[in-house]
Amino acid sequence: MGDDGLGRARAALAGAEVADAAAERYLLAHLAALRVAAAVLEARAHATPTGRLRNVWQLVGEVAPEFAEWAGFFAATQAKRQAVAAGVTAIVSHREADDLVRDARAFHDEVARRLAGARRRLWHSSEAG
Repeated sequence: MGDDGLGRARAALAGAEVADAAAERYLLAHLAALRVAAAVLEARAHATPTGRLRNVWQLVGEVAPEFAEWAGFFAATQAKRQAVAAGVTAIVSHREADDLVRDARAFHDEVARRLAGARRRLWHSSEAG
């Protein structure tokens, strides 16, 4: 439940941590956060509403309200990520890229802890039954 997505997120974070260019660090950190969001959505797939097309961060906030603050934060960085991906790399400083790497890592770690806790609770409840 979410382990593949979290693994891909860890790989993107590792790449971000060793990238020299601020723009590359920023893009990889944002990619890691998107992969963590995908793991959250995968874990909550049964609760995902159908219908209109929405942003991944909006979906995360809806299906996993405990991550709504993270979703809002990363949604606010989306426009800059798109600009950097389009080649406007000078708008990201090394400090900003480092901060996003740190934030993406914190988001990843929080999701990983919560998913692991949910698996433990599910395991214990199945043993009791």
